[in-house]
Amino acid sequence: MRGGGDGDLVDQATADFLAVRPQLFGIVYRVLGSAAEAEDIVQDVWLRWRKVDRADVIEPSAYLTTITTRLAINFAQSARVRRETYVGPWLPEPVNTAVDPQVGAERAEALDLAVLLLLEKLNPVERAAYVLREAFEYPYRRIAEILETTEANTRQLVSRARRHLTAQRKERVSAAHHRRLLEVFLDAARTGNLAGLEEVLATDVVSYSDGGGTRGASKIPVVGRIHVSRYLVAFAPRFWPQAQVRWTEANGRPAVLVSASGAAVALLSVDVSADGIERLMWMMNPAKLAPYVASLAA
Repeated sequence: MRGGGDGDLVDQATADFLAVRPQLFGIVYRVLGSAAEAEDIVQDVWLRWRKVDRADVIEPSAYLTTITTRLAINFAQSARVRRETYVGPWLPEPVNTAVDPQVGAERAEALDLAVLLLLEKLNPVERAAYVLREAFEYPYRRIAEILETTEANTRQLVSRARRHLTAQRKERVSAAHHRRLLEVFLDAARTGNLAGLEEVLATDVVSYSDGGGTRGASKIPVVGRIHVSRYLVAFAPRFWPQAQVRWTEANGRPAVLVSASGAAVALLSVDVSADGIERLMWMMNPAKLAPYVASLAA
């Protein structure tokens, strides 16, 4: 009889964990900008959850969210040190939001690749506070409990994060306009059309290429309309003639997967405002690109 009772407890523990798992992944992914690291932390939470005396846990969801967020913050603090030695620009790992449009959240907030890139400039606690509030709509009181701080300080953390994003990003455009501008850009880039590129790029555009040191990607961001346009024109004859392109979606926005000889070599995402393309984000790191490509075939 006792064995059956223990089995019921294990089944309930599994059910409680699986019910909240998408949300746990969504929180960690937004805090770290890495799907692979998010999966590792969620797995760690599961292993810890199996060992917990669950008789003392009143709300499994609240307990699991608290553990997950704190582990994400701890990991982000050590990740910052590791990323200081990253070769070239670091970009968030893209995810296929055609599978899960919100990635575990009620709303698809704090999911855009450009937002994740900007959140990286905040400290991990500010990032976590912002994610819990904006993406998951947690009350300030609950966020304060998770972060072990005061409600007033939590409000300040979220407010600082909002101000940072507002200062760094111009007003967004519609999805249709975003797609049209990316289409025009792609045509100009593939043909080496300098005038066409200058027309769609914002004055202070930045082009980031994340190769992780394993491909011939630019190891520094290219900044400014003139520099980016000329760089892309010089780049075109070596990159595009053998390339195949596939329209897809990454982090809730249109994206372009570029392949050569049947193998994916880059995922292009852009950040667009009314002034044009503000950021070009080329994901060329095979370790980050492979999971995204695999998700398209799933």
